[in-house]
Amino acid sequence: MRKHHPENERIKREYFTYLTEAKRLSEKSVDQVAAAIAAFEASTGYKDFKRFHIEQAKKFKRTLGEQINPETGKPLAIATVHSRLMALKAFFQWLTGRQGYRKIGYADAEYFNPSANDARIAAAVREKPAPSLEQIRHVLTKTPSESDIDKRTRALIAFTILTGARDDALASFSLRHVDCTQRAVFQDAREVRTKRRKTFTTWFFPVGDDVEAIVAQWVEHLRTALLFGPDDPLFPMTQVGVEGSGGFEVQGLKREHWSNANPIRAIFRQAFSAAGLPYFNPHSFRDTLVRLGEKVCRNPEEFKAWSQNLGHEKVLTTFTSYGNVSSHRQAEIFTAMRNMSNINPFVGRSNEQAVKNALAVLQLAISPVR
Repeated sequence: MRKHHPENERIKREYFTYLTEAKRLSEKSVDQVAAAIAAFEASTGYKDFKRFHIEQAKKFKRTLGEQINPETGKPLAIATVHSRLMALKAFFQWLTGRQGYRKIGYADAEYFNPSANDARIAAAVREKPAPSLEQIRHVLTKTPSESDIDKRTRALIAFTILTGARDDALASFSLRHVDCTQRAVFQDAREVRTKRRKTFTTWFFPVGDDVEAIVAQWVEHLRTALLFGPDDPLFPMTQVGVEGSGGFEVQGLKREHWSNANPIRAIFRQAFSAAGLPYFNPHSFRDTLVRLGEKVCRNPEEFKAWSQNLGHEKVLTTFTSYGNVSSHRQAEIFTAMRNMSNINPFVGRSNEQAVKNALAVLQLAISPVR
C-alpha cells in the first residue's frame, strides 16, 4: 500500500518552508502541522491533494471523532481535534493560491471547521491546577540535599518559583545568566530558549529568602565545588556510566545543557511524588506566581511590573492566560463581600476608590506598550 504521494511531498515541503520562513513558526509548531496533514493523507489513501473533495474533509472529521488516544484509552480531546482541523483548513486555503491547485475552492477548506459547539469548547478557558507556595516549600523540605543530583533538584524547583522561567529556558540557562547579587536572571534569546525568542530580564519574585538561599547555595556550589564557569549549564545533565556489574548507574553531573525540557518535567514529577503530593509541572508555577501577584500588588504599576517579569509584553496576557480567579478564591471573595458592613456597591468613598482602581487596571491592560 502506498505510504506517500510524490507531488504531495513536494508541496508539503514548500508549505513547511512557508510556515517557518514567512509565518515564523517554531519547529515544534511545524511538526504538529505536518502530523495533522500526514493523518489526513492516510485517511484518503494518499491521494493527490489536487483531487481534494469536501467529502474527504467530512470523512476526516468523522475519523478524528472516532479516534482513541493510545495513552489514555479515551477519545481525542476536543482541543486536539480542533487544532488538527484548523491546521488542515489553513493548509488547503494556502493551496488555493498555488499553481496547479486552483481548482480547489477557497470555501472548500471551510468544511474542516468543527461544529460551533466544539469550537467553543476548544477555546474555553479552564481553571488550571497550580501548587500553593506552601506545597512548593513542602517539596523543597522533603527533597534531600546530600548528593549533587539532590542539590540540583532542590535548586531547580526553587529557581522555577523564584523566576517563573519556562521549562525550555530552564534547560538552556548558563551560569552567566544568573546574578544572585542583583537578584536577576537575564533571559537572552541568543542563548536561552525563551518563548518566541524574546529577550528580557527577570527579577527574583518575592517568594521568600529561604527560596533565594537554595538557589544562591547551588550557584556557589557549581562555581566553587564543581568548578563550573560562566558558560557551563545552570542545571547540568545527569552523568550516566557503566557500573561494575555491567549495568548503568548515575555518576553525577556533566557540563552539558539538556537538549529539551523532558528531564526537567521528570524531576518535578519524581520530587512531588516523593513528597506525597500530586504532580505539578514547571509551567504551573507561573500560575502560582500570577495568583500571588494578584494578592500582593498594590496598584496597576506594580502588577504591570509583575507581568513584565513573567515575560509578558502586555498585562492583558497575564490577566487572560493566567489571571483567572480559582473557584476556591472566588468563594472566599464572595464570602468576604457578604460580611462587609457596607454592602451597597454604589455608596461610600471606599467603593468609589475601588472603581477607580479597577478602571486604572483596565486602562493599563488595553493600552499599547510603549
